[in-house]
Amino acid sequence: MSTPFPFTAVVGQDDLRLALLLNAVSPAVGGVLVRGEKGTAKSTAVRALSALLPEVDVVSGCRFSCDPGSPDPACPDGPHAPGASGSRPARMVELPVGASEDRLVGALDIERALSEGVKAFEPGLLADAHRGILYVDEVNLLHDHLVDLLLDAAAMGASYVEREGVSVRHASRFLLVGTMNPEEGELRPQLLDRFGLTVEVAASREPDQRVEVVRRRLAYDDDPAGFAARWAGEEAAVRQRVVAARALLPSVRLGDGALRQIAATCAAFEVDGMRADIVMARTATALAAWAGRSDVLAEDVRQAALLALPHRRRRNPFDAPGLDEDKLDETLEEFGGQDPGDGDDDPDDPGPGGGPGGQPEPGDAPGGDGDTAARPEAGEGGEPRPSGAGEQSPVRAAEPFRAKVLSVPGLGEGAAGRRSRARTEHGRTTGARRPRGALTKLHLAATVRAAAPHQRARGRSGPGLVVRRDDLRQATREGREGNLVLFVVDASGSMAARQRMGAVKGAVLSLLLDAYQRRDKVGLVTFRGSAADVALPPTSSVDAAAARLESLPTGGRTPLAAGLLRAHEVLRVERLRDPARRALVVVVTDGRATGGPEPVALASRAARLFAAGQVASVVVDCESGPVRLGLAGRLADELGGTAVTLDELRADSIAGLVKDVQRRAA
Repeated sequence: MSTPFPFTAVVGQDDLRLALLLNAVSPAVGGVLVRGEKGTAKSTAVRALSALLPEVDVVSGCRFSCDPGSPDPACPDGPHAPGASGSRPARMVELPVGASEDRLVGALDIERALSEGVKAFEPGLLADAHRGILYVDEVNLLHDHLVDLLLDAAAMGASYVEREGVSVRHASRFLLVGTMNPEEGELRPQLLDRFGLTVEVAASREPDQRVEVVRRRLAYDDDPAGFAARWAGEEAAVRQRVVAARALLPSVRLGDGALRQIAATCAAFEVDGMRADIVMARTATALAAWAGRSDVLAEDVRQAALLALPHRRRRNPFDAPGLDEDKLDETLEEFGGQDPGDGDDDPDDPGPGGGPGGQPEPGDAPGGDGDTAARPEAGEGGEPRPSGAGEQSPVRAAEPFRAKVLSVPGLGEGAAGRRSRARTEHGRTTGARRPRGALTKLHLAATVRAAAPHQRARGRSGPGLVVRRDDLRQATREGREGNLVLFVVDASGSMAARQRMGAVKGAVLSLLLDAYQRRDKVGLVTFRGSAADVALPPTSSVDAAAARLESLPTGGRTPLAAGLLRAHEVLRVERLRDPARRALVVVVTDGRATGGPEPVALASRAARLFAAGQVASVVVDCESGPVRLGLAGRLADELGGTAVTLDELRADSIAGLVKDVQRRAA
C-alpha cells in the first residue's frame, strides 16, 4: 500500500481540515461535503484523515465489524461468542462513482438460496465502512440508485439486501465524506442534507503559500516514506488531541443560551426541518471539546453555523452557497449573553472567517465564448449599453416557473434519470432474459418456468427445486433516463426587446431547473450577429448554464443556420463521447433568419439535418405582438419536432399538463 500524504502537511485549507477533525472527534456530526475547484487537495486531505482516527475494537472474524461490547444481534456472522475480540485501524472505504449495486450493498447467491435455502452473502462496501469512513469522490456524479441506497443506510444505520423474498440485514453506521466540483453538477437535495457539514475550498492566491504547496508535493513524490516520517511527530500530536477531545466530549456542557443561539440562527436563515439545529449543536459541542473546553461558547456556535448551514439554505441550484456573516453576528448578539463567553465583544474566529460565504460560484464569469459583458446589478433596468455593432447589455431573467415535461419519444438505454422512458436496472418489470454476466435482478417466475421441465431428468427427489445456472432469468425493467438537453438560444436583435428577452431567459431558466430535477446534462448554444457560439459545452452543471445565460448580451442579425449547424456539431461530438445518451434540442427563437446570402434557405437545410438524424426537438416560439408570422412553427416542421409558445411552456397552462416532444413527418 502506498504511503498517504500526511494530514498535517496539507497547506492552508483551515476550514476543510477543521471540519474533518470535528467529525473525527464526534462522528455524530454527520460527515463532510467538500466543494471546490479541481486541484485543491480535497481528496488528499480526506484520504489522510483515516491515519488520525483511533483503532476500532471488533469481534474477531466478524466480516461486519461488530463491537465486542455490544455486538449486533442480527449480524449475519452471529451470534458471537463472548471474549473473541481484537482491534484494527479505522477503515476508509472508497465508493467508486461507477460501482454496481451489488458492490455497494453486497451480493446474495440466488442460485444457492433457491436450491439449498442457504443465505450465501458476500458483504459489500457498506459493510466494510461500518464504524469507519465511507468516502465518495465526485459524489455529485453518483448514480441515483446508489444515492437511494446511501440515503436508506444513513437514515436507518443498517443495510438491507432483498432478493425475491430472501433478505439479509447488517448494521452500517459510517461517516460519510464526499468531494465534488460544482461545475460538474449539484447534488440531490436529499443527499445534500445528509452531510452534516460543508466546506468550500479554493486554491490560494498568495504566492508564498502556493510555493510551499509545490515544495511539499515535490518532496512527497520524491520520497513518500521519508516525507511521512518527517511529519510523524505532528501526526502523532493531532492523533492524541483527537483521542483527548473524544474523551472530553461527553462532559461538554451545551447550555440553554447556546441552544437559543442555535435555534435562532437556524430560524433566521430559514433552513428546512430540524436537522440543521441538531447538527449545529453537535458541531458546537465538538468544537468546544477540540479546544479543550467543557462549555460551548458563542464562538463555537458561530463556527458551527458557518460549517453546517450554507448548503441547507439553498432553495434551487441557481442559489450560490454561503452565509451572510453580518446577519449571523447580529443574530448571535441578539440572543447571546446567557452563557460564559457570550458577551458583546466579537470572539476570535478559530478558522478563516471568509469560509463558504466568500467564495464565488464557479461559472459566474463568462468563459470560452468571447463574451466579456459584465453581469448587471440586481434590479438594473436602464437603457441598453452599446458594446458592439447593434449589441445590447444583458437583460435580467424573469422569475422561473414550473415547466411542462418535454421528453424524447421511444425507449432509450441511457444513464438513469427522470425524463424519458428507458430500459434500466430499476423500475417496473416488463419481461425476462438470460443474464449477461452476473445476475442482478432475478425474475423468479421465469426462472421457475425454465427449471420446471427438467426436474425429472435432474433426479429431483425432495420438495426443493433443482436449479441450474442456465435456468436463471434476469428481469428486464423499464424506468426513466436522463437526456442531453441542448438549448439553442436566439440572442439577435429580433429578440432584443428587453421585456421579451427577460421572459425568454426566465423560460430557459425554468427548463434548466427542470433539467436539474430530472438529472439531465445540459448545453447552451447562442447565435447573434454573424456567428454562433457554444456558450457552455454539455455538462451536468445547470447552475453554470444559468450563469452563462444571465450574462448573455443581445443584438445584431439572426444567423439561425449558424446556430443550428453549431448545435448539430455539438451533438455529433457528444454522441461519440456518450452514445447511449439521447438528445433533446430546445430551440428558443421567433423563427426569423437574417444575414448572409439566402439565410432562410440555409436555415431550412440546417433544420432538415436534425429531422434526418431523428433528433427530438422542440421550438419555443418567442414571437409576440398582434401580427404573427408563424416562422417558429415552420422551423419546428423542418426540424421534425413541435412548437410551443412561451405561455404553453408553463405546466399549468390550459393547453395541458404534460406534452411529449412528438416528431412530425417532414
